[in-house]
Amino acid sequence: MNTNFNFNRKKKMMVLTADESKTLYSLLRADQRPLHHIVSDFSSTFPTTSLPHYIACFSLSTLLQDKKMLNSTQRLIAFALLHQSYSAQTSSANPFLTLFITAACNDETEKYERAFLLLLLSSDTSSNGKEFLKQSATDYINGFDPSMHTFPQQAQLEQQYCDKLNPEPYNCPFKDGSVRNIVPDPDVPDGCDPNSSEFDLQWRDKPKIGSGDRDETVVGFLSNLSMEGLGPHWSRPVPPRLPVQAGELVWLNPGDNHELLWDYGMCVDTSRGTAVRDLITKALKGPLVPNQQEQVLLELANDPKLVYHCGLTPRKLPELVENNPLIAVEVLTKLINSPEIADYFTVLVNMDMSLHSMEVVNRLTTAVELPSEFIRMYITNCISSCENIKDKYMQNRLVRLVCVFLQSLIRNNIINVKDLFIEVQAFCIEFSRIREAATLFRLLKSLE
Repeated sequence: MNTNFNFNRKKKMMVLTADESKTLYSLLRADQRPLHHIVSDFSSTFPTTSLPHYIACFSLSTLLQDKKMLNSTQRLIAFALLHQSYSAQTSSANPFLTLFITAACNDETEKYERAFLLLLLSSDTSSNGKEFLKQSATDYINGFDPSMHTFPQQAQLEQQYCDKLNPEPYNCPFKDGSVRNIVPDPDVPDGCDPNSSEFDLQWRDKPKIGSGDRDETVVGFLSNLSMEGLGPHWSRPVPPRLPVQAGELVWLNPGDNHELLWDYGMCVDTSRGTAVRDLITKALKGPLVPNQQEQVLLELANDPKLVYHCGLTPRKLPELVENNPLIAVEVLTKLINSPEIADYFTVLVNMDMSLHSMEVVNRLTTAVELPSEFIRMYITNCISSCENIKDKYMQNRLVRLVCVFLQSLIRNNIINVKDLFIEVQAFCIEFSRIREAATLFRLLKSLE
């Protein structure tokens, strides 16, 4: 992509702009002005050190190669501009010297033009210098006397200038793949001046160059003359994108009709979330004071989404249950629809049975609908814990807690007694010496 962009930008720089073309053509039309004034304006408009200067000279040389593009005065002005643009250097330094010699030796060229070219070539060494440039192109043609001039042969001029010419002239590498910038009009005979009265009489009703407006046509040529000629269009198709691999990020462009999701939580004030996180961190280490508990409960009630940013994970749940069971109940209630709630239930079932864990589960059964499988597993874990404890005092205490807990579940229709009847009945018989176990056993019998 970058290569094509640089190529196109460079190509645009190798032609004149529309304003530069109009300025250059206005100088060619100034056939009543002295030639040296036109040369001075050309030098100020196209400084010799700039790229537009050489492009303008190249455009003039291209127009001069076709005798039908410019009229007689315009050709003289163009030749004067090409020569004087490099007058500060030796004649051999002029890149268009070959064009001068070829035109000056062409027998089909008008004599006044050939004489004018000879004056240009010899102006650096002639005693008259550049006096002839003080005339206008029109005055020079009107005052031309053929008898005052002799025209050397091409061999003579080549002998005089050949040793100064570059023996290996520059050839554009695209020359063989391009055509000339200007194609002669086949309807206009050679040697016919398009601005003469003879041309006007013979070709008045025939189509002229371009759209019929000669000035507009020449300006258009100047704006589009390429230094490489009219070459073929080198097609550069956009390379196809490689297939997107699995797991690879895809670059999204705004115009590709992708459905974009906006995170409305960006740049939102998170100061309240920070306060809740700090309090939850303290709650994992020990009981909170009443006003701190109230603050956490109030913040979670006002913004339930804060529970996802409070810093609690399933691994940390046992610490919160033992130190602050009320906060644990509130957090688990808010997380009931979270994809991670199953992980929290698994931790709660497998943690050591305690008063606080049973309190949390009991409160959850009345606050939200818990999975029946979770309740059965928790009851089984409680019975197993009571049976395995060795300390009789702690065993009796836990049995009382479990029995009260089971009575609450049965009376609130949280569990189906038939699913656990045999297991709970065996638990009551084993600990029948404890009053709460006997009470639970009578409750089971009353439900049969």
